[in-house]
Amino acid sequence: MRPQRWAEFAVISSRSLLLFLMGGKHVCSSSSSSRRYHGTLMAEEAKKLAAYAAVDNHIQNNQVVGVGSGSTIVYAVDRLAERVREEKLNIVCVPTSFQARQLILQHGLPLSDLDRHPELDVAIDGADEVDAALTLIKGGGGCLTQEKIVAGCAKHFIVIADYRKDSKALGQQWKKGVPVEVIPMAYVPVSRALARRFGGEAVLRMAVSKAGPVVTDNSNFILDWKFEHAQNWKEVNTAIKMIPGVVETGLFVGMAERVYFGMEDGSVKTRDPPVN
Repeated sequence: MRPQRWAEFAVISSRSLLLFLMGGKHVCSSSSSSRRYHGTLMAEEAKKLAAYAAVDNHIQNNQVVGVGSGSTIVYAVDRLAERVREEKLNIVCVPTSFQARQLILQHGLPLSDLDRHPELDVAIDGADEVDAALTLIKGGGGCLTQEKIVAGCAKHFIVIADYRKDSKALGQQWKKGVPVEVIPMAYVPVSRALARRFGGEAVLRMAVSKAGPVVTDNSNFILDWKFEHAQNWKEVNTAIKMIPGVVETGLFVGMAERVYFGMEDGSVKTRDPPVN
């Protein structure tokens, strides 16, 4: 074998070589896996772009900052910590979840709570889906109640997401439904009430690494209401919260001031609420 061929051969991974030897159909499968892997990398880079843009545009010195939950927030806290180190910013962070609290502590950022800082200058959080009116579905990670409380305490609520979360109408991208946090004893009556009043199906969210349902930081259960069609989300949100046993919904209506979407082409798109 010529030296050039040896060089080419040497850089082939053992997995790629095995797939090559096993035949064409496996190579095609590898190509499909590579596309999925590339798509995942693009989405992660898009999350980072959105997070960095939001932190750079909305975080200033002497602020109290609400820190959201989820995979995109990891990049926001990374950037926040960088700016604190480089610019000597004086900020205080209020978390929305155990995950957010741990991120704040791991980066050595000042940690506080709503008892000491009930008014926040800005809160930054992710979303599972964003529609054209900036109505959000949140709560895929199970922290919807704390996230909504912190967002409601902030003067400015900023959302960060990748291009996959951008929808004209809720339900186009996010297929898992609207999370509804409920008191454990009420999950059956609430699930029945949701289906009866609004259609669709409400399913108790089950844990992956433990037997039984997901338990929130507030020791409650989560129902995922899989709705059938678009709704008047403001009215639906209010009506759901009136059902006895409901703690909070994952519908964030009229709360987001701006959304930053990291795009596939490396750009960042912003969306503000429509002007009525």
